[in-house]
Amino acid sequence: MTKLQWDQVGTREYETGVDRGVLYLPNNLGVYDSGFAWNGLVTVTEAPTGADAHPQYADNIKYLNLMAAEQFGATIDAFTYPDEFAECDGTVEPVPGLRIGQQNRKLFGLSYRTLLGNDLEGTAHGYKIHLVYGAQAAPSQKAYGTVNDSPAPITFSWAVTTTPVDAGVGNKPTATITLDSTVLDATAFAELEDILYGTAGADPRLPLPSEVVALFSGTITSVETVEPAYNAGTHTITIPATTGVVYEIDGAPVAAGPVVITEDTVVTAAPAAGYEFDNLSDTSWTYRFA
Repeated sequence: MTKLQWDQVGTREYETGVDRGVLYLPNNLGVYDSGFAWNGLVTVTEAPTGADAHPQYADNIKYLNLMAAEQFGATIDAFTYPDEFAECDGTVEPVPGLRIGQQNRKLFGLSYRTLLGNDLEGTAHGYKIHLVYGAQAAPSQKAYGTVNDSPAPITFSWAVTTTPVDAGVGNKPTATITLDSTVLDATAFAELEDILYGTAGADPRLPLPSEVVALFSGTITSVETVEPAYNAGTHTITIPATTGVVYEIDGAPVAAGPVVITEDTVVTAAPAAGYEFDNLSDTSWTYRFA
């Protein structure tokens, strides 16, 4: 038996801060294949709702408690936001610099980091990465005030609701994942950060929950991309059938086989769920229409 002890050296832990915000936009298949740095995050306030008890009575007693479904929501406060967030905030830009409000609001994904500290290492102890899926921003107030002798930047704020996505076999759909660098495998964690933040050879993207689980359970398979063939005479790109590779044109996945182009075209590749590209794989090819 062990007697409990409190506040021992190295066990006085805390969580603080928010940084490394990234906005992710999904394509028409719900794959978050585009990531954009979100500077100026002030706070991300997680506000889950639901999961309240609904007691049921029978036989003159409290028979059981039924729990309501849990919903994940949040409030984002920031000094600024990526230009790409405008369409998530109900704004379109038909001409650069001219924005029209009250338009359809696009779903988005989000990642951000919080710092883990303790009494020995401070905030160098570690950090958590938070992933959010199926988010939608509600209209919010923007207060513009006069410049005075106590200047302060405008803080934008958005109330966010979410729609859960599939979380893999054995798990209910979810809108949020949290990952702890002090607990999880360091190599897998570094691979996740390369996916989230991008590398010299791959654009940033938000992996779906099943891929995140596979990454940390050691079931990710490494694959190598195959360059699509191009016939300049017929302007035909032949998309290869490569297991674990999703080829896209203008952000839309394309099936294996011939694709006739009528203008300069860029084909990109993204790993399918449960796969990752090796370090030598190319992920983008440009084909000129002459």
